[in-house]
Amino acid sequence: MTQPAPIRRAANPRPHLLRPTPLLTAALALAARAVPTLPLRAGKVPFGNCQSCAGNACGGRPVMKTAGPCQCPDICHGWAAATIDMRTLTSPTWVRAWEQAQAAAYHPAGANLTVVDLDNEAAVTWARQSLPSTRTVPTTRGEHWIYLGAMRSANSVQPGVDIKSHMAYARWLGPGTGTMTHLPSVVRALVEREETTPAGGEVVSSVPGRVEWDRSVATGCRHTDRFIRTGLERGLALIRARTESGAGSQAFGVAQFLAQQHAVCPGPCGLDVLGDQIITMAVSVGVPEPYASRAVANGLAGAV
Repeated sequence: MTQPAPIRRAANPRPHLLRPTPLLTAALALAARAVPTLPLRAGKVPFGNCQSCAGNACGGRPVMKTAGPCQCPDICHGWAAATIDMRTLTSPTWVRAWEQAQAAAYHPAGANLTVVDLDNEAAVTWARQSLPSTRTVPTTRGEHWIYLGAMRSANSVQPGVDIKSHMAYARWLGPGTGTMTHLPSVVRALVEREETTPAGGEVVSSVPGRVEWDRSVATGCRHTDRFIRTGLERGLALIRARTESGAGSQAFGVAQFLAQQHAVCPGPCGLDVLGDQIITMAVSVGVPEPYASRAVANGLAGAV
C-alpha cells in the first residue's frame, strides 16, 4: 500500500506571501465559527506526516486517542491536525498545503457535531424514513446529515452509512440547508448496535483461509520478520478477545497501528496481506465481513 505523501516543503522555508485560495478562505471562515479545519490532498485524504512525526515517533497530538507531546506546526496526524488557530492556518507550511489541496475538511466533534454520511441514494432514502430531519449537505453520491452533539465514530453502521464525529473528519461541502437537530438517540444506537459482536453461530463469509505474511510480499519493508509477526499476533489477540462487543473497532485500531509502523518504509510492506489476516480474525468472532473489510481499509488508509 502506498503511504500518504507529505506535502512538498522547501528546504529553507522563507516567509510566504499569503495568497488566499478558495479553500483557505473557506477554512478561515470555518475557524472564525470555531469549527476546526484542515486541508485534504488528492483522494480526499489528509497530507502525510512530516519526518519528525512519521510512524507517530513524536508521540501524537494531545487531542488524539493516546495523548502525546507533539507540538508540530505541520499538517500531521490527519484529523488531529484540524485547528481554528488563524496563525496556524495561514503559516507558510499550511499555506503551501492549501495551494496543493483538493478539498477542505473539518473535525465534527471539535465543533460538537456529528455527521451521518450517507454514501448513496439508498442510504439517503433509509435516513429519510428512519432519522429525525436535520441540516443536510449534498455530496457527490449522497448527503451529509449534521446533528448538534458529538459521539463515537463508526463505519458501515448501515449499508452506505458512516458516522463521523470523534477522531474523524468530514469534507466541507458548504453550509447545507435546514435546521440542525440535537443528536438523537436513534443515531447513537446505530453505533452501539454495530459494535455488538453477534452471538455464536456460523459466520457467512467469502474471506479465504488465513494467508500468512512473508518477506516475498514485503521487499521494501525496513522491519524484521519477528517485528512484523509479533505486532500482528498481538493485534489479532486483541480482536480475538472482543467476543462480546467492539471487534470491528478493534480491527480498525489494529490496522491503523500496524500501518503507522510502516510510514517511513520505502515499500511495499505487504500491508494488504496483513489487512486480510485482520479481516479474517474479525469475521471469525462474528463481525460482518463488509463491516470488517471497511474498518480495516479505513484503518490502513488512516495511518497518517
